[in-house]
Amino acid sequence: MNVKEAYTNWSSTYDLDRNLTRDLDERVTRDLLKNLHYKSIIEIGCGTGKNTSLLSQIGEKVLAIDFAESMIGKAKEKVKSTNVIFEVADITKQWHCEEQSADLIVCCLVLEHVKNLSFIFSEAYRTLVSGGRFYVCELHPFRQYEGTKANFHRGENTTEIQAFVHHISDFINAAEANGFTLENFKEWWHEEDKNKPPRLASFIFVK
Repeated sequence: MNVKEAYTNWSSTYDLDRNLTRDLDERVTRDLLKNLHYKSIIEIGCGTGKNTSLLSQIGEKVLAIDFAESMIGKAKEKVKSTNVIFEVADITKQWHCEEQSADLIVCCLVLEHVKNLSFIFSEAYRTLVSGGRFYVCELHPFRQYEGTKANFHRGENTTEIQAFVHHISDFINAAEANGFTLENFKEWWHEEDKNKPPRLASFIFVK
């Protein structure tokens, strides 16, 4: 099954399944963004809204995008804020966003499923105001080197979702090629990751 079909299938249990990567991403995103304020935020790959609630608190308006309608359905059940608009769209195609319409773009646990990073950074640059920030948090490539992929279970069956290995330099090079400057980079471990490679890598790029 393709990525969209997989996440559509996963949506019914995504929030309930044990998932250390998902949980760490939520904590990391909150730690990095909770004390900030933005006029307009775009969240690409919002999923079931695990970070959308936070964004609704730090942003005056939020556009939350995902390609899986069932994931957005779960997010709408969870996030009732009137300043959030949800949209079903494919971020690998031109975004339905005006130029310089946001001052923060958030993308978490999405880009491992996207082959062409340059297109995403190009659209992010087009959409951000001057001085706007692009926050990215992804599965660390060290984990990808070991064969880790997003996956979920149905009974005894495990579904691994198609992913592309992106090195740290791939993110930085794609950002720089499209006009961004790296402001912040950090690696993150879950408390159960003792003596293991970092689980997540986070980046903040500035236009």
